[in-house]
Amino acid sequence: MQILDIFGIVVVVFAVILLFSVIKIVPQGREFTVERFGKYTKTLSPGISLLTPFVERIGRRMNMMEQVLDVPQQEVITKDNAMVKVDAIVFIQVMSASAAAYRVEDLPYAITQLCSTNLRTVIGSMELDEVLFQRDSINSRLLTVIDAATEPWGVKVNRIEIKDLTPPVDITNAMARQMKAERERRAVITEADGEKQAAIARAEGAKQSAILEAEGRREAAFRDAEAREREAEAEAKATAMVSQAIAAGDVNAINYFIAQKYVEAFAELARSPQQRTVIVPAEMSGLVGTLAGVGELVGLAREQQTRTPPTAPQPQRTAAPRTPPTRPAGGGSVPRT
Repeated sequence: MQILDIFGIVVVVFAVILLFSVIKIVPQGREFTVERFGKYTKTLSPGISLLTPFVERIGRRMNMMEQVLDVPQQEVITKDNAMVKVDAIVFIQVMSASAAAYRVEDLPYAITQLCSTNLRTVIGSMELDEVLFQRDSINSRLLTVIDAATEPWGVKVNRIEIKDLTPPVDITNAMARQMKAERERRAVITEADGEKQAAIARAEGAKQSAILEAEGRREAAFRDAEAREREAEAEAKATAMVSQAIAAGDVNAINYFIAQKYVEAFAELARSPQQRTVIVPAEMSGLVGTLAGVGELVGLAREQQTRTPPTAPQPQRTAAPRTPPTRPAGGGSVPRT
């Protein structure tokens, strides 16, 4: 009885083991290769699959998702003999599980070494300035070369990126000085351009100011000339009127002319910058009175001529001039006649 029980337990355990060896579940994003007596026969896709017991077995479990491989840092000599340290990252994806499993021994290691060698080749054919400023070109060249090399392995290289690129310390210092000098040059150029624009603006402002000032002087001169012209016309009319009055025998016109010239001369004397003290002559009123007397004499003469017939001329009577009242020595206002 005990032997039968032991045999039954062994049969159950064997059945369970057989069941697990026959039924295979492949997760999403993975593919399994199947080998029959060590030879590749097929590839299992994600899902459940059945194998032939004792004949078929799982060979390689391949990751079909995109993977990221890190290319270690290495020193590379450029075309102009400059030593730079560079590392990169590469994005790959297995497209054929059988090719990736059976055509290369260690796929990640193989791709890493391939990237390292091609990185040295590409950077070694370029000068330092090109390496520093043409990373996109380096990435494109590496992608083209490595993708073509990994195609027989069933691997697709999607992207390659230069992660870090470090030039030597002395070159870094020289680049820093160059950058500083370039920025100082740009600052000087910008400052000079600003001064140039400011000078142009100031010159333009001075030009406009000079133009406006010249226009103002021209307008003022035109107005002054017009004023002088009108003043001359008025003076001419006044002179004509006075001349007509004198011709008509009006002595007051002569008195007006002489008094006006006398007042103008006295005003010019008072406005003289060298004249600190103005002395008003005491004979001013006497002068005006004398003019009035002269006027009266002329008037009496005219009346005598009109009353006396022309056939019997009478001796002319001389009228004594009327002496106007005199002013104190200190001067004063001039009486009107």
